[in-house]
Amino acid sequence: MSLLNLFRIALRSLSLNKFRAFLTMLGIIIGVGAVITMLAIGEGSKASIRSEISSMGSNMITIRPGADQRGGVRMDASNTQTLTLDNLETIRKESQYLSAVSPQVMGSGQVINGSDNWPSSIYGVSPEYLSVRMLEVVNGNMFTESAVTSNAKVAVIGQTIVENLFPSGEDPIGKTIRFNNIPFKIIGVLGEKGENTFGQDQDDIILAPYTTVQKRILATTYLQSIVASATSEDTAPKAVEEVTALLRSAHHLKESDDDDFNVFSMEELISTFSATSEMLTLLLVAIAGISLLIGGIGIMNIMYVSVKERTREIGLRMAVGGKGRDILLQFLVESILISVTGGLIGVSLGLGATYLIATFASWPVSVTASSIIISFVVCVITGIFFGWYPARKAAALDPIAALRYE
Repeated sequence: MSLLNLFRIALRSLSLNKFRAFLTMLGIIIGVGAVITMLAIGEGSKASIRSEISSMGSNMITIRPGADQRGGVRMDASNTQTLTLDNLETIRKESQYLSAVSPQVMGSGQVINGSDNWPSSIYGVSPEYLSVRMLEVVNGNMFTESAVTSNAKVAVIGQTIVENLFPSGEDPIGKTIRFNNIPFKIIGVLGEKGENTFGQDQDDIILAPYTTVQKRILATTYLQSIVASATSEDTAPKAVEEVTALLRSAHHLKESDDDDFNVFSMEELISTFSATSEMLTLLLVAIAGISLLIGGIGIMNIMYVSVKERTREIGLRMAVGGKGRDILLQFLVESILISVTGGLIGVSLGLGATYLIATFASWPVSVTASSIIISFVVCVITGIFFGWYPARKAAALDPIAALRYE
């Protein structure tokens, strides 16, 4: 019997029990729709994480003092003071894979302008900080190296500071604000960046010369961290190795000594968050896949019922010369047709659910061709796997016994 005739017989058989066929497909429909939706949410989350972290500086490398903390062990103060200005100059002069380097010290406090005040943080940096963090001054100017050398009390502020200290909309350039009673003249305003992946407001920031923050606010000489920008994303791993080697040499560490600093790149952070997101996605897909399993069991049950109902038909076909192979293929085609049709409807359901999630929940989603292809492959495999045994049982019926079946 030709494959075309088998499909015609399968379609006619399913059309006689439309509602039963739909209920059989329901598990497949829900399973495929859920799998596509979960994969879309997972892929969208990974893309969003990469985009958000990259917006903080895709090539950024961060160097922090102190050995790597394991098991929540707290370090003493001496271990957090291992980065110095000499280390900064060593990295700046000898590194081949870094395009920009900036020290970073930070203090928290209350920033005041007249009767308006706002709790914020002031970051002591160098002018290169803008290129490292991919920041842009949209009004005024960034302070220069001469301001760093002279410990100038000047500042560049973010949009959140502008909104809270200058609510009437006046131009902040040239105005003086006070941070912990230290006056700073505003010379620039940063462009808006919004919240990052961690929910931190990137516009709630005040930038000032690091020498000023060290001397006037923190009264320290060491650096809390050093941020740098690799020449490209591809050279970031080499830059991490290079900086590690330079600092180990500068700190006179032996081969057996552990690092008294931490160096990590944004790529490592992206990989960590992506791995976590991928694990959660796989968990959700596994849960959604249970619906596919239930749908497959439903197909097997219905095919068993169908074999029972059509036992006399099977016997008649065999009596007029039908082969067991034809009977097996007939029921197998029905099973595959149910699963693939359910898969098509499930794909539509998944795409629709993804669109609704993106539109109304504003979640990042990304439907990939691989998720749809995988769904179809799973549907075909499900149809074959769960339809094979009932079809084989039908093909193995004795024609005489089948004709006598009531």
